[in-house]
Amino acid sequence: MANLRANKIVGIGSTDAGTTFGGPISINSQGYMYFSTGNTTNRGRGRGLIMGGTSPGILGTIQYVEIQSLGNFVDFGELAIQTNMNSGAASATRGLSIGGKDPTTNVIQFVTIATTSNASDFGDLTLDRRYSTSASNNTRAVIMGGYKSTSPALYSNIIDFVTIATAGDASDFGDITVARVNGGAVNSPTRGVMCSGQNPSARDNTIDFVTIASTGNATDFGDVTQKRRGAASASSNTRGVIAGGIDQPAAQNVIDFITIASEGNAVDFGDSIGSFPYRPTGNVCNLTRGVLVAGGPASPFVGNIVEYVTIATTGNASDFGDLFQTTNDTGAACSDSHGGLE
Repeated sequence: MANLRANKIVGIGSTDAGTTFGGPISINSQGYMYFSTGNTTNRGRGRGLIMGGTSPGILGTIQYVEIQSLGNFVDFGELAIQTNMNSGAASATRGLSIGGKDPTTNVIQFVTIATTSNASDFGDLTLDRRYSTSASNNTRAVIMGGYKSTSPALYSNIIDFVTIATAGDASDFGDITVARVNGGAVNSPTRGVMCSGQNPSARDNTIDFVTIASTGNATDFGDVTQKRRGAASASSNTRGVIAGGIDQPAAQNVIDFITIASEGNAVDFGDSIGSFPYRPTGNVCNLTRGVLVAGGPASPFVGNIVEYVTIATTGNASDFGDLFQTTNDTGAACSDSHGGLE
């Protein structure tokens, strides 16, 4: 065999978490080693955060997990301002906690995901609100809907955006098609999608989408299989999964999925685990795995369940581990490796 020339390695796709190759390694006629090509940035890696929440008091806890592993969340740090009913968004380096209920509802906070540390102030939303729905790519986060709790109270149809790498106040983006709160969000590098939620009179099954790099009003995408609010969600760069949520009189264990690039109604994916349905508190994901977190109160809902699905398949969820803060309802979730990042 010809000698391998180590200084002539070409076609490597690598990350700080290791390299995954999409095909065989080969030797050409001149004796050079060639690795298969392809962008592997977010496959099989990543860190996910849960920020704030209710337990039953307002939390400042930030906890994290390595998505590619099976195990428990661990301590990350503290929010600068304790809050709940917030939403989360992230680039590959920075995670955002957006809005919330207490003690103030327009604050955006950020952390550097690769470190463990406390959060810092980022800026403010255009309108104070809780239960907004956030999606992001590697540059920009869009914040859709939410409930304005100060007088006069209202369900909002506002969409804001921020540039994640630069701290500052949010700017107006446009409006969602139906004013509502507490929806699930999935994203590709180009699209942010809000799934279901609660409108002023009832649970909602609407799916909207926006093109993240532009500004403008959202467009109707289709419907989820079952009306609900508070769904957890996860996405690769092609598919979004919407799991659980609440519809009266009980929480739901249904999991749906959509193909993000093509409008249409959601399709059944499988069911969450447990002997009865629960409400999720959030989700973290990389391109292959969605980790769905149920941290709600133990009664009447199950608390501290963490489970996962393989996004590209269909089927029921499997057990993953436990939260660090064992009872955690209505916290924000984000990751450095979700489907919006490549």
